[in-house]
Amino acid sequence: MLETKYPAKRSIIFIVGFLVTAPAVILFTLISLFSLSSSIPQGRVLAAESVHTRRPSSQKIEGFPTVSVELRSEDARVEIIRQYLSRYSSPLVDYADLIVEEADKNELDFRLITAIAQQESNLCKKIPENTYNCWGWGVHSSGTLGFGSFEEGVKKVTAGLRNNYVNNGFQTVEEIMSRYTPHSPNGAWAKGVRSFMQEMQ
Repeated sequence: MLETKYPAKRSIIFIVGFLVTAPAVILFTLISLFSLSSSIPQGRVLAAESVHTRRPSSQKIEGFPTVSVELRSEDARVEIIRQYLSRYSSPLVDYADLIVEEADKNELDFRLITAIAQQESNLCKKIPENTYNCWGWGVHSSGTLGFGSFEEGVKKVTAGLRNNYVNNGFQTVEEIMSRYTPHSPNGAWAKGVRSFMQEMQ
């Protein structure tokens, strides 16, 4: 009965109600959006840029590029090594996690033994059969030292670089070269290792 008796009045009430509430809703929405946007930190690092994010190491050795002065995000570093090894079809690709883990354990740059493997054996593609020695480690006149697996090789070479080189004062790539491969012409070994490390930036 009311619907037919006062249709115009109901329409006016509806229109007035809409005109009053709509601007209020719009204003509330705009205030909420402004508050939300202002609460987001400015200049935050995006996931894709986290490769370049570094955090300070607990120890620092001046002038030695192979010691981790700064450590990158762990996941990013593993992915850098994995992609590099994959690009060159290296059999070490499944050991990217181990390479970074052992580098951290021995406080070395995570790129170092991969760069040495590239310099010495084209990332394990040119090594004496069944030696798993991608690093030219222990090469002498009687032959080349062999490991039981790539895993053993990664662990022993990384620890060896720390114990036999860094701890004895061989702290730059050039200084390591002077003992690792002293007859390298014109510093070619060190230049190669540095170049390969830069590829893994």
